Amino acid sequence: MILINLLPHREERRKRRKAAYFIGLGAAAGVGLAVVGIWYLVLQQMTSSQQERNAFLNAEIKKLEVQIKDIATLKAEIESLKARQKAVEDLQIDRNVPVYVLNELVKQTPEGVYFTSIKQDGQTLSVNGIAQTNERVSEFLRNTANTSEWLVKPELLEIKASSTASGKDQKRLFDFGVKLTIKRPQDKAATELLAPAKPASGPMVAASASKA
Repeated sequence: MILINLLPHREERRKRRKAAYFIGLGAAAGVGLAVVGIWYLVLQQMTSSQQERNAFLNAEIKKLEVQIKDIATLKAEIESLKARQKAVEDLQIDRNVPVYVLNELVKQTPEGVYFTSIKQDGQTLSVNGIAQTNERVSEFLRNTANTSEWLVKPELLEIKASSTASGKDQKRLFDFGVKLTIKRPQDKAATELLAPAKPASGPMVAASASKA
């Protein structure tokens, strides 16, 4: 007996292929979605870890900023204390300067020169006086310029002739003004100069010596 297949076998095979194609396509899509999902989860984990690290770094940076501010404040306080200490040391060192200056004036003043006023303004000393001759004033300037340990840079401000009468005698004198610079103890190399000054022999500093 001969059997004849009257069913559309080609159409049936086409349907099977199509079904297999869609099944494969769905499986590929599922695998793709799974890969994308896993990669997304990995990225989320990496992002979360990086955010935690960033938060930790920001917290540490804030701590360092506070420490830097504290260090800056501490440095400012140290500089302020150093400035105060230096001011106190300068006052301590400078307190005997007037004694040394007067003693130096006595040593460097030649005979025939008398002071009428002495005024100090910081490191500047203004001296007014009377001299018998111009040469006496010149000698005083040379002494303070070349041999004085405390008085430097003498500058003659003025000199003018004047006269004084005593009975029948009339003497010709000279009024003068000199500006000098006081050398500070900090600028002197020998610290033994700060020892108590010894009285010097020589012409006495006359009249009213006033310190401003």
